[in-house]
Amino acid sequence: MPTGTRRARERASTRERIIEAALRILESEGATALTIRRIATDVEYSAPVVYQHFANKDALVLELVAHGHRLMMAELQQAAEEPDIDRRMLRLASEYIRFADEHSHLYQIMNGDAVDADERLRAAAPTIGLLKELLTTWSDAHDVVLADFDEACDIVWGTLYGMASLGRIGTVGNERARRLAQQALHTLLRGWRAGLPGNA
Repeated sequence: MPTGTRRARERASTRERIIEAALRILESEGATALTIRRIATDVEYSAPVVYQHFANKDALVLELVAHGHRLMMAELQQAAEEPDIDRRMLRLASEYIRFADEHSHLYQIMNGDAVDADERLRAAAPTIGLLKELLTTWSDAHDVVLADFDEACDIVWGTLYGMASLGRIGTVGNERARRLAQQALHTLLRGWRAGLPGNA
C-alpha cells in the first residue's frame, strides 16, 4: 500500500476514534463534559492531535450534529419503508420521538444553540428532505394541495420537536410522548384532508 494511502487511512481512523469518543462522553455525561482535553484523554492522544482534525470544540460539535442527523436519517428511513403512507407518517412520528429519547444528549445539541443556526439547518437538510418527500407522497395520495408546502413541513417538524421535548418531562415520558406525537400528526393530517385553514 502506498505511503500516502496508508497515512490517509490512519488519519481517517484517528478522526473516527475522536468522534466515537466524543459521542460516548456526550451520551454518558452530557455536553458539559465534552472538552478537547477529555476527548484526547479518552482516545489516548495529546490535545494537539485532536486539533489536527478539528480546529476547535465548535468544529467538533458541528460534526456531532451532522453525525446525529445521519444517524436519525438512517433510523427514519426504516419507518419510510412502511407501504401505507398514512401509517408511514405515524411511524415516522413515533420513531422521531424514540430517537430523541434514546440519544437525548445528542438530540439536544442537534437542536440547541451550540451550533450556528445556518450550520444546524445545513446538517438537518437530509432529514428535512425525507420529511418533504413523505409529505409530498401523502399529499399526492390524498389529492391534498397544501397552500404553503414549506410551512406545512415546518408545522410537522415543530410538532414532533415539541412532543420530543415533552417526552423528557417525567410526568409525560417517552412512551406517552410517542403516542401523543402520533395523535397530533394524525389530527393535523386529517385537518389538511378536510380542507381546514392552511390548505388551499
